[in-house]
Amino acid sequence: MAPFFSIPEMSLLRSEDMNLVQLIIPVESAHGTISYLGELGLLQFEDLNLDKSPFQRTYANQVKRCIEMVRKLRYLWEQLRKAGLSAARSPPEIDIDLDELEIKLGELEAELRELDGNLEKLKRTHSELTEYLLVLSKASTFFEAARNGATSYQRESSVSSMTREGSMDSPLLLEQEMQTDPSKQIKLGFIAGLIAKTKAASFERILFRATRGNLFYKQLPLDEPVTDPATGVKVEKLVFVCFYSGERARTKITKICEAFGANRYSFPEEHGKRWQLKTEVASRVTEIQSTIDASILERDTVLSAVSYQLEQWTTLVQKEKAIYHTLNMLSFDVTKKCLVGEAWCPVAAKVKVQDALRRAASDSNSQVSTIFQVLHSEELPPTYFKVNKFTEAFQQIVDAYG
Repeated sequence: MAPFFSIPEMSLLRSEDMNLVQLIIPVESAHGTISYLGELGLLQFEDLNLDKSPFQRTYANQVKRCIEMVRKLRYLWEQLRKAGLSAARSPPEIDIDLDELEIKLGELEAELRELDGNLEKLKRTHSELTEYLLVLSKASTFFEAARNGATSYQRESSVSSMTREGSMDSPLLLEQEMQTDPSKQIKLGFIAGLIAKTKAASFERILFRATRGNLFYKQLPLDEPVTDPATGVKVEKLVFVCFYSGERARTKITKICEAFGANRYSFPEEHGKRWQLKTEVASRVTEIQSTIDASILERDTVLSAVSYQLEQWTTLVQKEKAIYHTLNMLSFDVTKKCLVGEAWCPVAAKVKVQDALRRAASDSNSQVSTIFQVLHSEELPPTYFKVNKFTEAFQQIVDAYG
């Protein structure tokens, strides 16, 4: 019984017949010719400059330019992702020359880097002032509690001295006479700041060891994590106040704070100055937050305008880079007016290739067309499988894994 359908023998599983061909391309039409052949996708060029390094080849500078433009485009994509934006659907393509695109990318990168640098500085300042505001708020509780305790102690002392006056229990010397000479009193200094919660225990232990216990240390946890100015990451922190005596102890505590990454902030002793400073810092935080919002809006506006064309620009630069890489595989003839290349081509695609060569010569207004000739070769040719919608997936697996 005859089959209902017939398939050409081994047409899906056997490579197309291949020929080694030689192309002699005029220099003025070389770029357009390679572009048309690349869109056709039916030629595999042989490298005729294996004895030259990438930097010694004819179009090395053009390749370097394309690599630099790829870097700038990658930076724009990263900024787009960081801003939480996506590439918008591209409107009708706008023709742009590679030189114009290079200038535009340079301007965009410089503008965005300036905006990003200013934004990072503003965020760092905002984080520092926010921490300062928390220190002023939380550390004040230590001083208020100490002041209230001292006031109540003085009140109790005065009451008890009045009740004991003239009795057998009253002291022989008055309290004023028992007070130490002011010149001999030791004045305590203090350092206030913030330390990460995970480092707090080690920080306190090292402080006591370094000062041999000659300090008074108080700490208070914050209600929620704060953004660290150095890293920009949210961290759970504690507000600490460390009271010490002597310049030597202050130097040791300062070095320990730097080693543990503790942020130190100036803290006035007087309640009035603390309140005034707290008001100024809160006002400054509000101003900087407004500036940050305006900077983010400006950056997003620039990125939104770029997002419509970013995909088109990326495709253009990648295409140009591939063209110049291919041109570097060709060699100059003796007259230096033509480029000579060798490539493998499917036998069945010969007409399509010649048609592409004619169109390239016509578009570049070249007076001489590209010479296309078949060479005899004993080399093992590469394989080429003409795939359809069904076999394309299997061929991609073979291309990926061999």
